[in-house]
Amino acid sequence: MSDAFDLEKHPVHLGLGASVVREPAFTGIGWYEDYARRHASDGAEGRLVSLHSFSTSWDSWEMHPAGEELVVCLRGELTLHQEVDGALRTVVLRPFEAVVNPRGVWHTADVAAETTALFVTAGEGTEARPR
Repeated sequence: MSDAFDLEKHPVHLGLGASVVREPAFTGIGWYEDYARRHASDGAEGRLVSLHSFSTSWDSWEMHPAGEELVVCLRGELTLHQEVDGALRTVVLRPFEAVVNPRGVWHTADVAAETTALFVTAGEGTEARPR
């Protein structure tokens, strides 16, 4: 039996062979590059499961070319913006509501107060750009 751990500090990787790997503690944006190297052999089938709390809006856009991303609001309110076929689409998520960021769609988020969300991400090749 495994010991309990804090998902907000230690994301998990869902890998080939239905494996679940507890990741090292999240340390910031550079952590994602190390994660990509650790799990490169899983290709587009690997998924990162992470939990993040935000008190300010995101300062960048991101896009996942290898697959879709599930976003689940757990606490607060998350306003997700997606660029879909050149048009801006906005979705407001409240606790226990979810949305999918389609493959290759740029997205960012705004929050007015402390918000927590769960992400299941096809992280291979993720790109970011300033907002």
